[in-house]
Amino acid sequence: MTVRPATDADTPELLSLRAALWPDEPAGTHATDLIELHARSDAAVFVAEAGGALVGFAEATVRAYSDGCGRGPVAHLEGWYVAPGHRRRGAGQALVAAVEAWGRARGCTLLGSDTYADNPVSRQAHRALGFAEVEVLVHFCKPL
Repeated sequence: MTVRPATDADTPELLSLRAALWPDEPAGTHATDLIELHARSDAAVFVAEAGGALVGFAEATVRAYSDGCGRGPVAHLEGWYVAPGHRRRGAGQALVAAVEAWGRARGCTLLGSDTYADNPVSRQAHRALGFAEVEVLVHFCKPL
């Protein structure tokens, strides 16, 4: 398994992985998001490759502020996904390590991330890599 920065050639497989992580987002949104990330100097996309196929990805940005981390610059893990058949084999850890190195190279001393409160798999994966849960936020909506 290899972790490396994403290239334009990775786009079709990345779109599929993004759709698996964020299935409620329209396909066009995934494509637009990738184009925007690649154009930003304060963003990075890393991929994990095994057997000639992409099995995971991590997207990161540098933020001025990240909930739970405070003021920045703070590297923020915007998206992190490993295909179910490849989990618990080191791909997720290697992707986060790439983001950590990328963030340190940009002067960041903290790495923020988030997930849904009802996603125990993601919460456990974050804790396994040294993240500490610092906040749980519940959003409300009421029709008017």
